[in-house]
Amino acid sequence: MAVNIDEDTEFNDALRKHGIIPPREPTPPSPSPPPSPTFSDILNDFTPSELREISEDAPDDDTERMIAAYRRQRLADEKALDKKSRFGRVYPIGRDDYTREVTEASKIDEEGDDVEQGTAVVCFLYKDGIPRSDRAFEHVKTLAARYPRSKFVSIVGDKCIPNLPESRVPMFIVYKKGEIRNQVVAWGADRERRIEELEALLLVTGALHPPERRAPEDRRKEGSSGEEDEEDLDRSSRMRSAATSVNGRTKKNVRGKEKDSDSDFDFDL
Repeated sequence: MAVNIDEDTEFNDALRKHGIIPPREPTPPSPSPPPSPTFSDILNDFTPSELREISEDAPDDDTERMIAAYRRQRLADEKALDKKSRFGRVYPIGRDDYTREVTEASKIDEEGDDVEQGTAVVCFLYKDGIPRSDRAFEHVKTLAARYPRSKFVSIVGDKCIPNLPESRVPMFIVYKKGEIRNQVVAWGADRERRIEELEALLLVTGALHPPERRAPEDRRKEGSSGEEDEEDLDRSSRMRSAATSVNGRTKKNVRGKEKDSDSDFDFDL
């Protein structure tokens, strides 16, 4: 009679004891259940106006006080974050504006920034009529609205750098604390690029601030009963989001610089 060595029987145990058949493989442990969400995790998915409604329907006074306290903290956090959200759109500039709007602007610290990190400024060099440049411009407009703590400026490529070849646009130059932190040329020249790739690239280079909290998505619009500032915070909450990985033509080594005598342009050509 053939012996099934995988069976859990007394006979097989005796054979294993004498080394006739190999020991049974241990049963893998069952995976641990995911941790239960905390009270704050649950409340984090609601807007301030919704939190107010929930607190009014709380089953007891203690729960109502906890929700109300969480809502007050959320409102304070959102107001502090909105103070940092100084931009929110793409600012067109000319060559004469570059030093003021890019280099000097990147030296300005956010309100309450004790670390003095400066402001991230993304300078977008483009040329109308080039499909990859037009497509990138649309992505830049979206990201500027999505990340209002970063300043986005746009300038025609050869108006910024004389005789800049079309093959180099679109081009991104990231500044912080008055210095170039990263430079990307010919974005999308190798293949059509998605906005998620550009978003991820700018996040990795420090040009964008990661969202400070996960925002609820697809919320219903607030009714007339909400407070005005609360509705603004609800809307700004919905604007924040995140991204993933990329590859791009990035230039880090500064060679063949062009230095302009009237400004502090300093680029890889």
